[in-house]
Amino acid sequence: MKAVLQRVTRASVKVEGNIVGSCGEGLMILLGVATGDSEEDARILAEKICKLRIFCDENDKMNLSVKDIDGEALVVSQFTLMANYRHGNRPDFLESASPDEANRLYEYFAQLISAQLKHVGMGVFGANMEVELINDGPVTIVMDSEVLKKKKA
Repeated sequence: MKAVLQRVTRASVKVEGNIVGSCGEGLMILLGVATGDSEEDARILAEKICKLRIFCDENDKMNLSVKDIDGEALVVSQFTLMANYRHGNRPDFLESASPDEANRLYEYFAQLISAQLKHVGMGVFGANMEVELINDGPVTIVMDSEVLKKKKA
């Protein structure tokens, strides 16, 4: 499971011109689910993301987590994070989980984040979405549950 985190002052996602999810100060999270990912992958990522100290304290040092600042999140499914671009110039997405499994784990991940933050907006799985955000910093971090699982081993 891969996630791209962006520290934002605000973010929103539209489907067919209508805002379906948004957040204020906090994190924009793009989530990609791979074949073989599990609820454990979702738990590992959600735990790490909510504790990651990428928000500034009173001394302008990145010392605070999204929980510490009482921040929000917007979670958007992003199967293209699973792109295989090793051969040729047209990526394939064969490493992406099946739509049913990807949606199940996407919703589970969002529930885990929701349990820790005051507000979590969501995109619409499988829809063509327009995402707008104001990246703060900018701070953008790519996370992979496989890397975090190796760390624990």
